[in-house]
Amino acid sequence: MTNADDAIEDLSAATEGAPAPAPVTTTVRIPAGTVVLAATPIGNVGDASDRLKALIANADIVAAEDTRRLFDLANRLGVHVNGRVVAYHDHNERGKADGLLDNVETGATVLVVSDAGMPTINDPGLAIVRRAIERGLPVTCAPGPSAVLDALALSGLPTDRFCYEGFLPRKHSERMQHLRTLQGERRTMVFYETLHRIDDSMDDLLEAFGPNRRMALCRELTKDYEQIRRGTIVEIRDGVREDPPRGEMVLVVAGASDEEASAAAPSALSTEDLARLAIDRALEDGLRIKEAISQVADEHPLPDGTLPNRKQIYAAVLRLKQD
Repeated sequence: MTNADDAIEDLSAATEGAPAPAPVTTTVRIPAGTVVLAATPIGNVGDASDRLKALIANADIVAAEDTRRLFDLANRLGVHVNGRVVAYHDHNERGKADGLLDNVETGATVLVVSDAGMPTINDPGLAIVRRAIERGLPVTCAPGPSAVLDALALSGLPTDRFCYEGFLPRKHSERMQHLRTLQGERRTMVFYETLHRIDDSMDDLLEAFGPNRRMALCRELTKDYEQIRRGTIVEIRDGVREDPPRGEMVLVVAGASDEEASAAAPSALSTEDLARLAIDRALEDGLRIKEAISQVADEHPLPDGTLPNRKQIYAAVLRLKQD
């Protein structure tokens, strides 16, 4: 095991257009007996911090989501990985957390890195953080690039209050259920989405939030082909159809206005109330009762985003007609 606390990185700085000053030596402390979560570049290797370089070079153990990507990053940064490298990913993180923490308990520095961005944010890391807390072992972060924060800052939408929703569900029904729960959300919302699902997800965002809600589609953040598309949901949806975006995407959607939030407030209507609405709708609009029930159910989602049980509403309709 290396004496990580004594690790020092020499950093030289020169001011452009002026005589180079004497080299400046900065001490980068590598904390012994600690788990360190370190953010890695999300696209531009120039975003790697000097602290990240020192940690990669001097940590006793590096737990990496993809070991090949770790070594590739180290090569591009011009640093050598001196510690032991361990594969630490979604499929094994729970099983490996305690073994890594046993090393921390004896004084090792365990560095946790994902493929890009901050560990635990849609990446491995949460298991070791939770177990470290339970075992009373120190955990710290070496902050850095974040696709969530980059997209939020570039969107032009309010940043004082926001919520991160991760990847939208794969299936249409589950995606719509989730989006319905957010119809009254006043905070700016941030989602991740993939190339293969962006078209379907934009259709569902349009259905859930309407055509005029402002949003931004951010792709290939920090890379040479970075692109930010800003506009209404319908404008972005049409743009996705006409010019399909490539690469990794972050969607930033404006929160609900007061009027939208009020309209989206969870219904407190009982099954009998819904049945009466369905009967009135059928009479007023000349609909079959089952069609009226379907419309009323769609218009009054439950607080968890699911829709009322149509069979129960129908049974309530029959009871009301018998009275």
